[in-house]
Amino acid sequence: MLRRPKPTDSEADLLREQRSFLTSGAPSAANVVRRPDKRRGEAGEEEGHSGENGESRRDVVTIEDLPDQLPSLTPAPPKKSRFKASRVTFEDDDPEAKLDRHDTHISAVLSRIVERDISSSPISLPVFTGLAFPKVLHRSETSSQVPLSSVGGKRSIFARQIAAQRLKEGKTPLHGSPEDARTPELGEQNLPAETGMDTDQCDAAGGPGASGPMLVSGQGLQGPNGSGETMRIHKENQAKLQAMSQSEILEEQKKLFSQLDPRLVEFVRSRKAQSVLSSASASKSSEEHPPPQNVSRDSSSAAMLFQKPQEVEMEGEEEEEEEEGRRPPPAVKEEDLPVKPQKEWVHMDKLEPEKLEWMRDLPAPRRKGTKKAMQARFDFAGTLVPPTEDLPTHLGLHHHGEEPERAGYSLQELFLLSRSQIIQQRSLALGTLANILSKARAGEFLSGLKGSVTSTLLDAGLLFLLRFALDDGVEGVMSATVQALRALLVCAEDEECLDCTFSWFRGLSAFPLLPSAQEDEDEEDEGLDESLRETAKEKEERKSDHDVARQDVVKGLLKMKLLPRLRYILEVVRPSARAVQDVLEILTRIARHSSSSATQVLDCPRLMETVMSEFLPTSWTSSRHSQSVYGLPLASAMKLLRVLASSGRHACARLLNSLGVRERLSCLLSAEPSELLLEPPEALRITTEAYRLWAAAAGYGQACKLYIDLYPALVKALQGVHTVLPPSDPLLPLQLHRLLALLSLLTQVTHTAGCHRELQAGMLSSQGEECPPPPPVSWGHVTGLQASLLGHLKGFVQSLDIPLQKDSGLTLIPAYLVYLEAYYYQLSRQSCFRPMETLEELELLTSEVLLPLMSHSVVQGLIKNLKSSSVVCNVQPRHLGPETTPNLPGLACPGWRDRPGPVVPSSPFPLLTGLALLLETITGIHKGLSRKFSGLLLSEPVIGYLRSCSQATPNLSHTRAWLLRHEHHLIYLLLQLSHRLVPIEPQVAKHASLYHLVALVLLPWLLPGSEYLAHELLSTIIFSKDFISEGHSGGPEAVELGELKLHEETPDHTSLQTVGALLREACIQLPSIRGCFLTHLAHLESSVLASRDALLGRGPWINSHLLPELTGPTLPSDWPFLPLVSLYERTGVSDGGGLAVEELPQGALQAVTHCLQWLLLLEVWREESLKVIPLVAKLARLSCVFLSSSDLFLERPVQKLTWGLFRLLTRGSRLDSLDLSVPPPGLASFQDLYSALLAQYEAVSFGDRLFGCWVLLPLQRRYSVTMRLAVFGEHVGMLRSLGVTLQQLSIPIERFTSPPEDSLPLLRLYFRSLVKATLKSSWCPVLYLVALSHVNSFIFSQDAAAQEVETARHSMLRKIYYLTDEVLRNHLLLFRVPQQHLQLGFETYEQLPPIRAKRLGSVLGLQDGSDDKGD
Repeated sequence: MLRRPKPTDSEADLLREQRSFLTSGAPSAANVVRRPDKRRGEAGEEEGHSGENGESRRDVVTIEDLPDQLPSLTPAPPKKSRFKASRVTFEDDDPEAKLDRHDTHISAVLSRIVERDISSSPISLPVFTGLAFPKVLHRSETSSQVPLSSVGGKRSIFARQIAAQRLKEGKTPLHGSPEDARTPELGEQNLPAETGMDTDQCDAAGGPGASGPMLVSGQGLQGPNGSGETMRIHKENQAKLQAMSQSEILEEQKKLFSQLDPRLVEFVRSRKAQSVLSSASASKSSEEHPPPQNVSRDSSSAAMLFQKPQEVEMEGEEEEEEEEGRRPPPAVKEEDLPVKPQKEWVHMDKLEPEKLEWMRDLPAPRRKGTKKAMQARFDFAGTLVPPTEDLPTHLGLHHHGEEPERAGYSLQELFLLSRSQIIQQRSLALGTLANILSKARAGEFLSGLKGSVTSTLLDAGLLFLLRFALDDGVEGVMSATVQALRALLVCAEDEECLDCTFSWFRGLSAFPLLPSAQEDEDEEDEGLDESLRETAKEKEERKSDHDVARQDVVKGLLKMKLLPRLRYILEVVRPSARAVQDVLEILTRIARHSSSSATQVLDCPRLMETVMSEFLPTSWTSSRHSQSVYGLPLASAMKLLRVLASSGRHACARLLNSLGVRERLSCLLSAEPSELLLEPPEALRITTEAYRLWAAAAGYGQACKLYIDLYPALVKALQGVHTVLPPSDPLLPLQLHRLLALLSLLTQVTHTAGCHRELQAGMLSSQGEECPPPPPVSWGHVTGLQASLLGHLKGFVQSLDIPLQKDSGLTLIPAYLVYLEAYYYQLSRQSCFRPMETLEELELLTSEVLLPLMSHSVVQGLIKNLKSSSVVCNVQPRHLGPETTPNLPGLACPGWRDRPGPVVPSSPFPLLTGLALLLETITGIHKGLSRKFSGLLLSEPVIGYLRSCSQATPNLSHTRAWLLRHEHHLIYLLLQLSHRLVPIEPQVAKHASLYHLVALVLLPWLLPGSEYLAHELLSTIIFSKDFISEGHSGGPEAVELGELKLHEETPDHTSLQTVGALLREACIQLPSIRGCFLTHLAHLESSVLASRDALLGRGPWINSHLLPELTGPTLPSDWPFLPLVSLYERTGVSDGGGLAVEELPQGALQAVTHCLQWLLLLEVWREESLKVIPLVAKLARLSCVFLSSSDLFLERPVQKLTWGLFRLLTRGSRLDSLDLSVPPPGLASFQDLYSALLAQYEAVSFGDRLFGCWVLLPLQRRYSVTMRLAVFGEHVGMLRSLGVTLQQLSIPIERFTSPPEDSLPLLRLYFRSLVKATLKSSWCPVLYLVALSHVNSFIFSQDAAAQEVETARHSMLRKIYYLTDEVLRNHLLLFRVPQQHLQLGFETYEQLPPIRAKRLGSVLGLQDGSDDKGD
């Protein structure tokens, strides 16, 4: 490679380099080209080479990409002609022809010459001087002679010197600006004296006006008084403006703006700006060199003219305030500058105010008087800064943005600052975002901001910003990012509420925090075979990070490899204690997301090993003087393990066996908290979490060997219950949580021990089949604790009378009740069960503990809060809760202490749930005790609460589901207690219908994981004769009396079946109805069994403490229609219009009969339970009777029951609420269903009256005309068999005939079907009457209408008049009103009324007249 020449190289060196270059054969960077010399006639390069003789040639060096013309040394934009763009030229245009075309004759030029009128212009002679030549002036002498602005802009030194000389002489400067050229003294010298004196007054009164016009100077007008004429016109304009109001001026201004060219408007506004600047400079120059009076007057008049040019576009006080706020501040003057410019400074002789604005003091912040939204700004603590708050600048919240006077940073500015190159700025921005997120998630901005801050940040890409920032190499930035991530994902109050409910019945179970919005299937997969479709995992992998994060924040973070980065931070960076706590809480939230997310946390390389070794060591030293948390056990790390263990039994087994959790539990729980070498609060927290983790493991039947090993420590902890709870202890809440966790552990161990016998027997009889092994703990290991815990319970019940111990007792009693329920439930299943001793023990428990507890005034006061603490009865408005986003669900717990709810200390839910749970178990063992607890069900607060529940419609979401589940448990337990008491206690039986209604509304509320409760309700209460008291207390007879009264009013209804007999038959068939519905719910068997294992504490069979995904309730709200819908799905109308099967499946008729019997019973006696099902949905579901088979609706029992339901659903009040425009759930529209019904009716109805009524129902006038067009257009043949009479139709005929039809196509179809005899009274009486009524109203209508409608009226009337069918002609012309009791169904006139006769005559007269003209 050749080297570059150096300055030290000699000539020999250069020649040597040249030789080496030539021998290398490399191409040169520059070429020698022979250029022809055109002046000498030399040839080009090719010719030169071909010549023989070698003439002397010039060497020209050419370089590639070098332009032919040298660039300008002072670059400037190319000049553009404003006329060139408007001219169109062609290459072949002849220039001479083009010139002739434009300049045709010399007159074309001479005719455009306009001579200027100079008769009124002054003639100024040159100034006489004694000098032969002008004096040579230095720049320093001329710079202060005259201001730059007074000579009209940028001028030369000579021009400014001449202008200064003329100003000294009192003359107008030459070559002035257009404003100066108006010669105001000429405008005033010809005016009367009083006009000049009144100028100031005119200015003050005229407002927008001034003493002279701005745009027109008057020069060029003929005559000596041209400027005077201009002033006269100006005065006239001023007078008009003063006579107009402000609104009129605004209106005229808008008219002008709409008519004028926008460029002209901009020109006028630019003149105004020049005038303001010139007036300001003139006033300044007048201080140093006072000009003549007329000059200053002209400057002030120009300034006054454009004082308010376009600032009158808004109206109202608010807009005026904003207008004033938007006016620019006064320009910066030279004396305001901190540093005064010197005259020797080049280019500093001109003051540029706009460049000096940043040096001005900030204006005071003020609220804009406008209704438009303002940008939110926050301080570094994340608090919203009000727009009117004036904060000091030393806080660092002011910066040079769009609103420099407002303190605080916007979200956009914080995003920008977080990517700064300066570490402190990045940390500050991320910390501020963390504080904003914390406050936003707590709901602090809901009242002050429009929209959701969290959603806005996520949509703006916050997740990616934080993930990028997490890769920063600076520890401070990483810690701030972790803090922001924790603020986004974790809500401390959500975790606190879940911890509070851990000791409740099934409190260790929780819903996974998965987003509820489900994706639609990809269009690409439509029509593909199942084997060819992509799996959910493949679709997830194919999506981008952004798409995943938009649907699920936690999944998006996992896809962005968050877990390995967090492991790196914990293991390598080893950040501060705050950052470690944040990381552990983030991991806990990820584990709560789903079992798959928890598995990813467990599978992340070295993550859990780092947590176990650094934050859950087996040995450590005292932490009193340590700033780092490394090497010390942390409660948050133990909580992470507990949440991971709750995700599944396999995850729990991995923790216990592979990661050494069993040893950690032994280490932490074998000693007292005071002996753990930790701070007392942290020692209590970590032992509490250790007990909870152990309880979760014991819930699977795991870690029970540890119970035997640590039994002495557990007994010691229980013995010190009353001694460790002094009322004044500040650690009392932590001690109570620790004791509750211990009781939860003992409850789970008791359940597991109770399953030992069953598992052992199952293993012996399994014969090689897979069966869980029996746990190491047996029933004998747990019986010894019951007496001690029962003594504790008695002591806490007695302590309710002591005010200082009341709260502690109320907190602990529910956990003791849940433990006793587990003990007695499992005791009754053991081989060592002794009934007599147990019955006596239960009677003693009832008399000494339970009845005193129920009757205690403190408990009675709690029960009064039942309704106010309910989630079911009190639907909170969505806007009052904290911020939640669909892709990041939460529990909405912020502020839970300040509002009523099931978790607050004043809530009776934990106590009542534990009590009702225990009562259900002991009354199942000792049925004689049931009567003693009837007072609970009969108490006024409980009855009022159940009534409110029967009328409630709770919403389902993640924010409510976790609390709704616990409330559903209480309602179910109260209903189960009523199931034991209704048959034996008359007072309770009086409210049987209320309990039954509550059971019916509770059934479709039950959430995933409560399938066993739904099965129990269906098996016991729902179909129980004891709870349908109307069936055996004269209910059917009462219905029959009502039917009899109806028959007396309308005696023609005798053909219809009475509902009373049908109800009596349904009450008899209740056991069969129950069997029918349980059969149709058999597909839920696996879910019911899993739910049963969880609710009954069958730990070894439980796979996960995470409940199923919250996709909706267990049963649909229209579950009473389930047999009908399932039959239609199996055998209904196929896509081609025919039936999928020829015959009904076996037992289908009986199932449909039982379903219709149940629906009839609910419609008559439990109508409120079906209020959640819209009437249109009921009709759509019942239509399956006609669509499922060709003859099902003809079966006698089905016919009777469907008639009864049809009459119930078509009562007057029901018809008013029927809206067919709303699509029924599960259908695209009702019209699609109706089309299927019409096709089915034509095919298989055989003129059935019931099917006919069903088809006639949607043809009422108030519903869509599309369905009536379908009948009279596509399915007109069905009119031959639609023989429903007016008496058989239970719908008033007025609903079909009123108001008159306004659809012209339908009226033509009505008329055609009548005239062509496809619609006859004997075939279809109802629609014959409807068509007759509408056609009669149409032809005799006097309303003004379009020409087409009027022509149709005349045509129909003429055709009717000339009809050969006299009967139809008389019906159409003489129809009066519908009368259902008459034989024809309508009343007619004896003769045509005069007004109709006149109408008919006029139409026929017009026809005759047109015939005459034609003749």
